Amino acid sequence: MLDTLDLMTSHQTTQTMKPATAAKKLGVYLEATPAEFQEGVVSRTELTALQAEPPQWLQDLRNNGPHPRPVVAGKLGISIAGLARGGVTEPLTTEQIEALKQEMPEWLEKERATQADVRKETVRIKQMQAEKAEKSAKAEKAEKKPDRS
Repeated sequence: MLDTLDLMTSHQTTQTMKPATAAKKLGVYLEATPAEFQEGVVSRTELTALQAEPPQWLQDLRNNGPHPRPVVAGKLGISIAGLARGGVTEPLTTEQIEALKQEMPEWLEKERATQADVRKETVRIKQMQAEKAEKSAKAEKAEKKPDRS
């Protein structure tokens, strides 16, 4: 039985992912990556190597774009839904993102304010939960103390 287990555990397959998943993890727009990246599969080892020492094409994509929606939203300081509400459905280059920041259209200003409100509310809720947990912990501690009367 142990021999069988040894055989089963010693045989490890290389974990691979689709190019779309790898591109998402790398924060790049898949259609802008080289053809060999788009057509192959990426192992976890290869992904780690790309993250540790990005080749020139990856550095260029990260610096100049085109960027996928999550990256565009992050660079603009808004949500992905905010991008859609603003009519931005295509990937943008860094230059286009900077131009939008300079223009500061009304929709972008509004979405940034909305995102700021969401962040404030998130902080408020976390603080409230922390206070509640602290009170609960104090109450539990008080209950566990032996009565010395």
